[in-house]
Amino acid sequence: MARRLFCELGPAAYRISVAKQRLLRRVRDALSRAKFARGREKTPLPVTVYRHNSLIRRTLGNVDRRLQENKAVNLALAAPKIDGILIRPGETFSFWRLVGSCTAKKGYREGLTISSGRTSSGIGGGMCQMTNLIHFMALHSPLTITEHHHHDGLDLFPDFGRTVPFGTGTSVMYNYLDYRLRNDTPFTFQLLVHSDGEYLRGELRADGEMRYRYHIQTENERFVRRGGEVFRRGEVYRLTVDPVTGETVRRELIKRNDARVMYDTSGLEISEE
Repeated sequence: MARRLFCELGPAAYRISVAKQRLLRRVRDALSRAKFARGREKTPLPVTVYRHNSLIRRTLGNVDRRLQENKAVNLALAAPKIDGILIRPGETFSFWRLVGSCTAKKGYREGLTISSGRTSSGIGGGMCQMTNLIHFMALHSPLTITEHHHHDGLDLFPDFGRTVPFGTGTSVMYNYLDYRLRNDTPFTFQLLVHSDGEYLRGELRADGEMRYRYHIQTENERFVRRGGEVFRRGEVYRLTVDPVTGETVRRELIKRNDARVMYDTSGLEISEE
């Protein structure tokens, strides 16, 4: 029998573990040399690097509709904390340092969360959709992703209205599972994010033209049956393209997927492995 972790011994042990992780994060940040982005400008910078819209109320299997409605409220509360933030050369963007803790006192509601490979609920649930949006825009830029946590190993929901490749999602939990970017370029970048109630809308802008363009694509995506279970496999690549010549100057693997499918697979084309 596998040895249980301390955080699995009960609710009190879990709270102690979370408090410890949050404290460690604060200590590491205090000791680090990172310069965190805090400057803000509401006027859009002149160059659009990438823009993306994310449908807030997606069909996610049999997830309680109430959690989707509450997620819309949560995203509307968090978006102004990000909107207009400038990431100057040498600065690091930290999602949680800007948004802060999502508590009921601040107006956040019980939304969808994912924990230990299962859907659940919690106050402030839905923040992953915000970091998913930011991450997808960052992948279309020269910004350096310094912290990114996956919902690894599981395909939890069918592809209803999917607009980004599977495997490019994020997982965040205040404050020790963060999403962070560093600007190693000579340009200043700006994140514009807002919710119109139906979509979470984002733009990544800059004060100068980018040398390259970026394209995200999936390859070899398929469903396979292994050991009586179905898995989603495939690779996600980022292509760096010279917009003048159209030549791909770099092709990098950013994610290899091998995720167990957790929903009804009767309508899928499945090969035997």
